[in-house]
Parts: sequence; C-alpha cells; structure tokens
Amino acid sequence: MDGMNSNPSSSGARLSMRQTLVVAATSVGFVVSQLDVSIVNVALASIGHDLHAGVASLQWTIDSYALAFAALMLSAGSLGDRFGARRMFLGGLALFALASLACAFSRDAAQLIAARALQGVGAAGMLPNSLALLNAACGHDRRLRARAVGLWTAAGAVSIAAGPVVGGVLIAAFGWRSIFWVNLPICMAGLAATLVWIDNARPKDADRARGIDLPGQALAIVALASFVGAVIELRPLGPMHPLVVGALVLALATGGAFIAIERNSRAPMLPLSLFAERTFSAAVVFGIGVNLTYYGMVFLLSLYVQRVLGHTPLQTGLAFLPLTGGFLISNLASGPVVARFGSRGPMIFGALLDAAGFAALVFVDATTPTAALLVPFLLIPSGMGLAVPAMTTALLGTVGQQRAGTASAVLNTARQAAGAIGVAAFGALTAHGDGAASPQHIVDAVRWSAAISVALLLCAAMIARRVNNPAGVKAEGRTS
Repeated sequence: MDGMNSNPSSSGARLSMRQTLVVAATSVGFVVSQLDVSIVNVALASIGHDLHAGVASLQWTIDSYALAFAALMLSAGSLGDRFGARRMFLGGLALFALASLACAFSRDAAQLIAARALQGVGAAGMLPNSLALLNAACGHDRRLRARAVGLWTAAGAVSIAAGPVVGGVLIAAFGWRSIFWVNLPICMAGLAATLVWIDNARPKDADRARGIDLPGQALAIVALASFVGAVIELRPLGPMHPLVVGALVLALATGGAFIAIERNSRAPMLPLSLFAERTFSAAVVFGIGVNLTYYGMVFLLSLYVQRVLGHTPLQTGLAFLPLTGGFLISNLASGPVVARFGSRGPMIFGALLDAAGFAALVFVDATTPTAALLVPFLLIPSGMGLAVPAMTTALLGTVGQQRAGTASAVLNTARQAAGAIGVAAFGALTAHGDGAASPQHIVDAVRWSAAISVALLLCAAMIARRVNNPAGVKAEGRTS
C-alpha cells in the first residue's frame, strides 16, 4: 500500500487509488455528521413555529446532538481501538440513519431533542474511527496523512457550509422534516462504500485487552450536560436560581471526580498522559477555541438572518452560500500547505483570518444589508479551513497508529463540547427576563459574541505557537 514508506520524496504525497477510496468512504461519515450540525440551524425558525419551541428548546435541539457526540466520542475511540475502527464506524452510520428517522417523525420538542441525542451517539461512533481508518490507510506517513486529512476535512467542511443552502431548499419545498430524511441515502452509501472499500483489520491483542471506562463515561455525560444546561438557563432564570447553581455545582463535582478516576484508571477513556505532549495539548486547546466561536456564532447568525433581517429559510441558506466556497478552497489548499510548511504557520494564520471575519460582525445592526455579511462569511471559513486540517495533522503526528482512534476522539470530544458550550453561552445572550429573544436582543448578542470570538481566536493563534513543526518539513516540501 502506498504511504508505507516514510520518506516523503519517495511517496510524493500522492494517494493511491485504494487510499483515495478509503478517504471517500470515511468522508461519508464525516459529511453526514457535520451536515446535521449546520442544516438544523436553518430549520430553527420553522421547528420553533411548528413544535411551539422557545429559544431554550432550540438550543437543546442543537446541543443534545453535540453533547451526546462529545460525551461518547472518547469511549467510541477506545472501542474502535479495541474491537476495530471499521466495525464501530459501520455501527455509527447505521444508528445515525435510524435516529434520523426518529427526528423526522418527532411530534414535539422533547421527542426531537431525544432523537437528536441518539444521532449524536451515532456520530460519536463514526468520527474518531473514520480518522483512525484514514490514518491506517496512509501507513502513518506524515505527508500522505496531511493530504488525506485535508481531503477528509474538506468534505466535512463543505457539508457544514452547504448545510444551510441544502436545508433552505429542502424546507422551502418539503418542510423541516425533510432535512432528516436526506440523511438516509447518504448513510446507505457510506455503509456500502465501507463494506466494499475498507478492509476489516483486526485490532492488536494489546488493544483488545483494554477495558471500558464505565464510571468515567457516566461522569463525563453528567458533567457536560449539567454545565451546558446551567449555561443555557443562566440568563432566563438568573445566576442565583437553585437549578442553575445546582447544575454548576454538579458539573464541578462530577468533572473533578472524572479527572480523579481517569488519573487512576488502568484503561482511562481520557488518557491524561497524552496531554504531556506539548503539541497534542496545544492542538486540543486550539480546537476548543475554533469550535466554540464558530458553532456559537452560526446559531446566532441563523436567528439574526431570519428573525432580524426577516429572511425565509431558503433566503437564509443562500445568504450562507459564501461559506461553502471559503471552506472548499481553504480545505483543499491546507493539505499541500501543511505538507510543505508544517502545521504551526497554517494554524496561526488561519486563526487570524477567522478572527478578522468575526471582527467584521461586531458592527452589525438591524438594518445591515445581507451583502455586508459577504466579507465575514468568506474570512471565517477560509481561516477555519486552513487551520483545522493543520491542527488535526499536528495532533495525529504525536501518537502511534494504535492510539490514533483515542487521540482523534480526545480532539473531537473537546471540539464538540466546545461547540455545545458556544451555542449555550452565545444563545443565552439573546434571552431576556422570561427567555424571549427580541430582534434587538439578537443583534446585541451577535455583537458581544463576535467580540468574544475575536479575543478567543487571538488567544488560539498564540497557543498555536506551541505546536512543533517536524524537523525538515520545509526542506522536504521544496525537494518533493
């Protein structure tokens, strides 16, 4: 298989046909899991009207998916290392398809929130194991991995960006339930491609011997859910409300217990030893900053475009169209750039581009023309599309192939949890008194959240300076 030779000049960083097929198959899982992150945002107004759901219920519609995704991904990565990444990937795809059916048939907000959580369980099985399959197909070759990760990330990023457009078209033609029906053929294609194109590699005996950290898993779920719930209800109920205070105390207690258990466990779901590597910890913190700002702001911008500017779901999807181009171009460029220059520079430059895009949103108001959103809607995905593949490549380069599933699960758990917190925190800024979100409250929330995002991304750029570039990366890039 191409890529087994670690000499970049010998491989030329060109993927073989078999490796390309693996990238295509694993990208299906990434596409469907990321598509549901963004496509639901366009449907929020329609879901709220049809199911009589307030802003808090809409936040939970987004965050129930993200929380289940985040809380279970670590265990899914460990299970993939133990039982086989291909098996876990297939199971995740099948469960995601079934959960999508449940979403489409939901009759009230509670049913939809529960079905969205089940989707998150399926997505957790797919994402870390898709990266593990991809990493194995590239033979742990750094430059092949950079190119493959760039293509894999491009597929997911384009699906995030295309979600609002696809969602707008589907909602206009068939209603909001159609955004969940569309997942079924995608999942079926992914199942078929995985069965045909990816070998059923057997895990090593050392990986099979690892246990499942059930106490750690339970504590992680409680800690994340209670913290996000407290943030969502913080402004509507007030910071001193017993439910808010109790949820925060529970989050702190279970979070502390989780760290203590992971430190002493023989088979921890979160191997704390990974954070001793400077590049690994920097990549995880960087990913937290990027996801918190992006997903929190996309939630707000969906409300802003529909409830403040008065656009229909279809018009909203078209307004988000520039995101697609920015993600596509920057993701495709990221692989060759990282292979030539290493991860640190693209991460720093990408974070700064991202920050510039958010800075442009600080000045929006109720009369801002949709055309004025073009610049931030190009800068934000361009920065993310350059930085995220570089971040992923840097992290995978710090671990052996046998721990790729666990390492990618740690990164993506942190990112998904950060996205859920971003939706909760930024969405809470729209609430006032009884939790209602007036147009002016939404405008104020967008401004404040944009300013916070700029500060966080500048911090992320500073953190990216701690990422190590492999020795001779630039020279290898020039001589290939």
